[in-house]
Amino acid sequence: MNGLYALKPWYADRLRGIRGALARRGVSPDTLTAAGVVSAAGAAAALALLPAPLAALPVALFLAARLAFANLDGALARDTGRTTRRGALLNELGDRAADLVMLTGFVPLAPLWLVATAALAATLPSWTALAGAAAGAPRLNGGPVGKTERCLLVVVAAASGLVTPALLLIAVGSALTAAFRVGRLWRELAA
Repeated sequence: MNGLYALKPWYADRLRGIRGALARRGVSPDTLTAAGVVSAAGAAAALALLPAPLAALPVALFLAARLAFANLDGALARDTGRTTRRGALLNELGDRAADLVMLTGFVPLAPLWLVATAALAATLPSWTALAGAAAGAPRLNGGPVGKTERCLLVVVAAASGLVTPALLLIAVGSALTAAFRVGRLWRELAA
C-alpha cells in the first residue's frame, strides 16, 4: 500500500527540466532542503492567518513547493554527484522539520493536545522507516497517510475549515502507516 507515493516516479519525471536548470546554475541540494522547510512555514502561516476557504490556495501552493523541494533535493544531489552523508542527514531533518512546521499552522485553530498528537504521529512513519534502514532493511516509503497525504489533508482543512477531522485523520492515518511499515519490516527482518 503505497498511497500517493506511488506517483513519485511520474512526479520526479515532471521535475526533470527543473533539476537540469538547477544543476546548470550550481544550486546546492541543501538549499532546496531549506527551501522546503521555508515553504512549509509559509503554508503554516497561511493556514493560521487566513480563514477557510481563502487559505486554500496559498496553503496548496506552499505545500506543492514543499513537496517539489523534497523531491528535488535528493534527485539533484544524485544527478550532480553531490550526495553526501551530511546531505542525507540534512534531508531527513529537513523533512521532519517541514512536517512539524506545517502542522504548527493548526495551533491557533485547534486544541494544542490535538495538534501535538497529530505532529507526533506524523513523525512515526519516518522514524519507523529510519529504524528499519538502520537494521539493514530497505528504506520504506508510502502508506495510507504518508508525507503527500498529510499535505493534502492540510489543504483540505484550509479549504473546508474542517480542522479537527483533518488532524484526527493525520494522527490516526500516520499511526496506521507506521504500523504497516513495522509489519513489513518485521517480516523482512525475520529472514
